[in-house]
Amino acid sequence: MTVARIAVSLRRSFHHSGVAQIALIAALWLAGEAVVRVTTAPLPGAVVGLGLALLLLATGRLSLFSLRRGANWLIAEMLLFFVPLVVAVVDHHELLGLLGLKILVVILGGAAAVIGVTAFTVELCCRLGARHGHAA
Repeated sequence: MTVARIAVSLRRSFHHSGVAQIALIAALWLAGEAVVRVTTAPLPGAVVGLGLALLLLATGRLSLFSLRRGANWLIAEMLLFFVPLVVAVVDHHELLGLLGLKILVVILGGAAAVIGVTAFTVELCCRLGARHGHAA
């Protein structure tokens, strides 16, 4: 078996492994954290890691199939990330008054901003991919 065949076999098994893809997403996040700590940039490491992922995808160094399965699993299980939030609201009754309403407005505004920027980014990436002949 040649080295090229081994590389192709590893790549195919990586494309079918959700665990390996989640590990890659976590590695990109940790790389972003490391970049932020080294450069002391005023950005969250996750945003820098997302930028790294976009850079790798845009340059063709990383295939969309290398992240798709892991990202789909994370999105499907995202509801579990809200369990600690619900427990905190139940423990702090003051959040059910005006303070809670203010926090809710900030959360909804932030969520709307994130959704809008994400939609804009995905649309931009799809248009750039279509222009260069890549299917999204």
